[in-house]
Amino acid sequence: MAINDLDLHVDEGEVIGLIGPNGSGKTTLFNLISGVLKPESGEIKFIERDITGLKPHKVCQAGIARTFQLTKPFVHMTVLDNVMIGRLYGSDPILNIREAKEECERVLEFIGLDDKMQMKAATLGVVDRKRLEIARALATKPKLLLLDEMMSGLTPTEMEEALELVKAIGDSGGTLIVVEHVMKAILSIASRLVVLNYGEKIAEGEPEEVVNDEKVIEAYLGE
Repeated sequence: MAINDLDLHVDEGEVIGLIGPNGSGKTTLFNLISGVLKPESGEIKFIERDITGLKPHKVCQAGIARTFQLTKPFVHMTVLDNVMIGRLYGSDPILNIREAKEECERVLEFIGLDDKMQMKAATLGVVDRKRLEIARALATKPKLLLLDEMMSGLTPTEMEEALELVKAIGDSGGTLIVVEHVMKAILSIASRLVVLNYGEKIAEGEPEEVVNDEKVIEAYLGE
């Protein structure tokens, strides 16, 4: 089973790091939470509401947004228009185009893409596409943000910039679950770690405690 008997909770304002070997079920868990997949058993509750099996757009409207390992922008649209889609159809839809544009310009400024907002998304490099993924997600006004391997493919300098961005989202009161293989990155941003292996949770707790857990070392970190 991709995910088996997993019990996980997230507190408001918390940044959780989700780690584990390839194939351990991390992205599958994001797909279950975000409505891409429907669980065969169990339930998913968000702010006391049962969202089990809801379609992805309904989950987004409930207040959960996500990014993808492989970025998925609307490549023939501008950066600004990509983000405006999130604002117009997210958890708190806005009908006024001018107000949506102004809000999305502020999101892009926060993300660091304000100088590229009129560029076509197809022209962006890897780093900026990842920034755009986060900007689109933030524009939906999420109460919970799921970040899936935002550091992959980045240089050390780019990784530091991405880390600062994630920290800024957390410092602004955001609630996040972050999937990441770069341990230096995840240890610097997460207040709690959850470790998956073969679809099951094998450890959970404060980062320092978890990385010294024998089961985690054996399954993921190595000696």
